[in-house]
Amino acid sequence: MVREGEVQIIACETIDDEIRKVNRGRFPCRFLEHGLHRTPEQLRERLQDTILQVKEGEVILLGYGLCSNGVVGLRSPHKWLIIPRVDDCIALLLGSREAYREHFQRQPGTYYLTRGWIEHGRTPYQQYQEYRHKYDPETAVWICRELLKNYTRVALIDTGAYELEGCRPHAESFAAFFGLQLEVIPGTIQLLHDLIEGRWQRDFLVLEPGQEVTEEMFRS
Repeated sequence: MVREGEVQIIACETIDDEIRKVNRGRFPCRFLEHGLHRTPEQLRERLQDTILQVKEGEVILLGYGLCSNGVVGLRSPHKWLIIPRVDDCIALLLGSREAYREHFQRQPGTYYLTRGWIEHGRTPYQQYQEYRHKYDPETAVWICRELLKNYTRVALIDTGAYELEGCRPHAESFAAFFGLQLEVIPGTIQLLHDLIEGRWQRDFLVLEPGQEVTEEMFRS
């Protein structure tokens, strides 16, 4: 069990609903913008800067996974650094790398959605809304269909952190517009509970002060 005053949280705004539900205001939390994921080098730089800005506490919890190697190279000179051992937020909200692999094996062509992704990210349907004002309708549709050419399903993850009614209409419109199957699938915030409660077993990287994150740590 970790105590107040010991911990600071740095997380992606995409999972702010889930973090807030499990944290309940116990520990200070900084949310970074989702757009940093588009350039892993920028994500790494911003995360490292934010880590170095943390002065209070002894432990930093990261609400990130490997994220296209965006966390590789991170280090905290004076604090412990705890990171979920998952590839990205999808695996984090499905419960584990193994849970994500099971979903992928059953239906590999799946585009996953959460409320955070809809509000802070850019789904192909949101991109279409932007592109149709820049290009002719046929070109806008073609660009977005190219982004989805390997997808057959839209999966809205029910993490239990909020009611789905607010984000279901976007998921339905997205799926219908591109002719994809829509399914609501169960998620879990158990890994985030474990992260915040200090239950850092095999599903987490536990780095000592000064230790650097490597890609191999996520594969072991």
